[in-house]
Parts: sequence; structure tokens; C-alpha cells
Amino acid sequence: MLSMRLNIGIIKGDGIGPEVVTEAMKVLDKVGEVYGHEIVYTQLLMGGASIDVHGIPLTEETIQKAKQSDAVLMGSIGGDAKTSPWYQLEPEKRPEAGLLKLRKSLNLFANLRPAVLYEELEDACPLKKSITQGGFDMVILRELTGGLYFGNRSTSEVNGVLTACDELLYTEEEIRRVAKRAFEIARKRRGKVTSIDKANVLDSSRLWRKIVEEVAVEYPDIQLEHMLVDNCAMQLVKNPKQFDVILTENMFGDILSDEASMVTGSIGMLASASLNETKFGLYEPSGGSAPDIAGKNIANPIATILSAAMMLRFSFDLNQEADAIEMAVKRVLKEGYRTIDIMSDGAIEVGTQEMGSKICTYIEA
Repeated sequence: MLSMRLNIGIIKGDGIGPEVVTEAMKVLDKVGEVYGHEIVYTQLLMGGASIDVHGIPLTEETIQKAKQSDAVLMGSIGGDAKTSPWYQLEPEKRPEAGLLKLRKSLNLFANLRPAVLYEELEDACPLKKSITQGGFDMVILRELTGGLYFGNRSTSEVNGVLTACDELLYTEEEIRRVAKRAFEIARKRRGKVTSIDKANVLDSSRLWRKIVEEVAVEYPDIQLEHMLVDNCAMQLVKNPKQFDVILTENMFGDILSDEASMVTGSIGMLASASLNETKFGLYEPSGGSAPDIAGKNIANPIATILSAAMMLRFSFDLNQEADAIEMAVKRVLKEGYRTIDIMSDGAIEVGTQEMGSKICTYIEA
């Protein structure tokens, strides 16, 4: 077994962030103990926690320390928009602005969100059991730094009528790099990529489809299919088991990944990663900072723990260690342990810290 030194930046975030990140670190420490790896953490501030100390959501020092890390594990940032003083600041100084700036500074162009329905949690899924029996496991890969959200935008008066315009712009290089990442991820999974576009209407989607097909030639072992975005939205609730890796552009991915998260039954189970062209990634739970339950030891840490597993898999190529975490999560669920958000009749309710400790007990080489 080859031991490694893992340099991990830690952004504990706001709300429940520090609680769930602490449990993920506990699990990583257990992995390091079992597999012989040295894990070195660098604590970083971002979001509301950074505003409280520095007056801004992200400092240049944090950006540089993040760049010096092999990967960054992060808790959700932000607070209650109605009551938090952070939201009395101008938009560019609010917590979420720090996250957008960090993604851009680190060139995190690929957002990876698994949507997994564990068989033990089928009752939490809003879909009927005939669809979900046996669970499902897909990943949505969303292009994160291009498209409609980053194009030019304007609002002006044209012939006496207020008119708004948003530009959807993609280059072939932007499409090619995220497509390559999708095919590489499919090689670590079940070997299928479903590319989502609106090629029957949009020029940007026609270019998207053309470039994805060119990239597919380099991956003859991977099955490629194309699907229009409206059909994909329907298929996610009709037959989610058909999907392995879903590849799509920024706005479509924003919408579809939220839909996929809901059909799993609990956003507290969903990990995510934002990757650049190297092995570096920013890993975080898909859910928010939930300030209303912060400090109560009831938050579900599993999404953050699974994000840590993704970090081991994609930034360090430690597939066996990532598998060990994922199997430990499954065993704990199979034994009936649940945090309050995924409770069901006959299950055993545990708190944040106990869930992290239970998962640690099943980390095995």
C-alpha cells in the first residue's frame, strides 16, 4: 500500500458548515489511519466567517492558500438573508460572492453532482416504488464558467420599451474540456455519457453536440447518447436508472441537478465537486448552510463525508479509499441509523457527531 501526503484546504463555512466538515475530517483521519496516509489540513476562511474577520467574503490570502492545496473541502456558506447583517452589504461583499470569485480564481469549470438513491432510503423518494426499486446512481456534470450566466447582459429602452438581453456564449475549447472530463468520469463508472442540449433550436447547442461527438471518438469504450433538455427533465422522473453521467451546459445543469437532487429524497445526502483542468477540486455538500439548525447537532453530515470520498477519488486517485467511505455510509444506513432529515419508521435517530463516528467504525482496508 503506497502512503501519500494529502494537503487539504479546509473551509468550514457558515451555519452547519463547521459541524458537518468536522465529521468529514474525522472520517478522512480514519482513512489516513487505516491506509497509512498523512493528511495535512490548512484552515481557510470564506463567506460570512470571512466577513466577520476581514470585512469581505474572500481574501487574496485565502485564494493563494487554496491554490497551494491539493484540494479544498468546504462547508456551505451564507446565512439567513432576512436577518443576517451579511445581507445588508452590497452584493459583491455578501457571502455567496466569495464562492463565485473562488470558483473563477481557481478555474473550476466542471461541477460534478452525484444523485444517488440508496435502497435503504427509497421511502424518502417522492417517486413511486416501481420506478425507484433498487435505487439509482447518476452524476450530473455541469459546465460551470461559461454560458448564459457569464455572457454579456444588458437592460435598455428600445423604442420606448424596456428590453433585457443575456448572451449565451460557448467556445469549442470550453465544451471540449468539460466533455473530456465527462468521458473520463464515465470510465470510472458504468461507461455511459448522456449529453444534454437544445440542438433543435440553439446554435450554442448545435456546437455543443458537434464538439461532444468529436471528443467521443477518443473514447470508443464509452457509450454516448444525446438528449434534448426538456426530454431529460421528463426522463429524470420517469426512469432515472437509465442515466450514468449526464453532461450539460451551465444553465441546463443548474436546473437539472436540482431536479435530480429532489428525486433522491434528501439534499443532505448529496455531495458535489467543482474541478479544473488539473487534479485540483473544490468539494462541498449540495445543501445550504441551514442556519436555523446550526449548533443543534442534528445536521446530516453524509453529503460532506461523501464529498470527501469524491475528493479522494478525483483529486488523489485513491479509489479504494473512496470506496471504503461509500461502503461505510451504506452499512450505517443498512443498520438503520438516520439523522432527523432522513428518519423513517423503525430507524434509529442519531445526531451529527454520532453519524460521523458510526461511519468511521466501518472504514476498513
